[in-house]
Amino acid sequence: VQLQASGGGLVQAGDSLRLSCVASGFNFNSYTMAWFRQGPGKEREFVARILRSYNTVYADSVKGRFTVTRDNAKSTLYLQMNSLNPEDTAVYYCAVARRTAILSTLRLPTSYETWGQGTEVTVSS
Repeated sequence: VQLQASGGGLVQAGDSLRLSCVASGFNFNSYTMAWFRQGPGKEREFVARILRSYNTVYADSVKGRFTVTRDNAKSTLYLQMNSLNPEDTAVYYCAVARRTAILSTLRLPTSYETWGQGTEVTVSS
């Protein structure tokens, strides 16, 4: 199982970025996927998740600005990030949920079994 994240970079406040996460080695269609992030000196935090059914949930801090999508034909997860601000500066990780994870726990890192290597996003003011 592998997850390869890309798309990060250095942008200015108000700009947009789209992150991608290409999955391989498992049946991507069958799994819940998520994005987390870890800012400097902070713990890893939930950003967004998408079920097999395409149902999505977002952290309050990104709701209305970020959009998570998936392309099952390409085994790829995306995170469209608009209106970026310096508080969004972090390393962003994609992750695959455990098959046994229950819905109410999908904001927790412990519900995910495989992680990508991370892609760094820096937003300057």
